[in-house]
Amino acid sequence: MDTRKRWTECETTISTVVTRLRHAGCVFAEEEARLLAAAAQSPVELEAMVEQRVMGFPLEHITGWAAFCGVKIMVEKGVFVPRHRTEFLVRQAAARLRKGAIVVDLCCGSGAIGTVLAARMDQIELHAADIDPAAVTCARRNVTAYGGTVYEGDLYKPLPPQLRGRINILVANAPYVPTGAIGTMPPEARLHEAPVALDGGADGLDIQRRIASEAALWLAPGGELLVETSERQTLQTVRIFEQNGLFSRVTRCDDLDATVVIGTKPDR
Repeated sequence: MDTRKRWTECETTISTVVTRLRHAGCVFAEEEARLLAAAAQSPVELEAMVEQRVMGFPLEHITGWAAFCGVKIMVEKGVFVPRHRTEFLVRQAAARLRKGAIVVDLCCGSGAIGTVLAARMDQIELHAADIDPAAVTCARRNVTAYGGTVYEGDLYKPLPPQLRGRINILVANAPYVPTGAIGTMPPEARLHEAPVALDGGADGLDIQRRIASEAALWLAPGGELLVETSERQTLQTVRIFEQNGLFSRVTRCDDLDATVVIGTKPDR
C-alpha cells in the first residue's frame, strides 16, 4: 500500500477515535487517541481499547503504562495510577538523594516513586512495599528493572529487619481520602482502582498515623519521612509527625495543587 495512503487512513481512524472520545467526555481526546492507536496491534484491538475508554476505564489501564516524571511506568488493571501532583513529592525526595542512600517507597502501588528516584540516581539501595498483591506484581516490573526489591505486606511488616534504624529516605504516598469522600472521587478512580489504595479512614489520616508511629524506629538519625497530603489536612499531618518525635516542615506547589509534609528524625 502507498505510504501516503496508509498515513491518510491512519489519520482518518484517529479522527474518528477523537470524535468518540470527545463525546465520552475525554478532555484530552486528541492525545488519548494517539496513545491508543500507538498501543493497539490491530484495528480490532484499537476498537476494543476505545470501547473500554468510552466506558470509563482509565487510559493507563488500557495502554498498560503511565508517564510519570518522564519515566514509563507499567500499570496493571486495578492498580493505583500515579497522579501528576505526586511528581512534587518525587521532586522533594529526589532533592535529598545521596549516593549510597537507603530509600524505601512505602504504600508503593505500581512502584512509580521508587522507580523514578532510582532512575535519577542509580547508586541507591531501593526497597518498596505494598499490601495489595496486584500492586506488588506491577511494582516488581518497574522497581526491579532499576535494581530495587519489592515486598508484599502491611506497611513495615514485610521489610527486612536489618533496615531498622538505617533508612535515609522513607517516602509514602499513603491513601489520604476520607472514607466518606470516596464516593465523590472521579469514576476512573473509585470504580477502577483498589479501595485499599484510596481509603484513608474516617478523616483520611489513619495510614499516615500508622506510618508515623513507627517511622523513628526505621529511620536513620537525620533520616526523613515524606508524605503527600491535602492542603486541608496539612496541620493534622504535621501534628501526627510531631507527636511521633519527628521535626516537621511543609512544602507546597500551587501549580500542581500538591502538599508534602517532611518529618526528620533527630540526629543525635
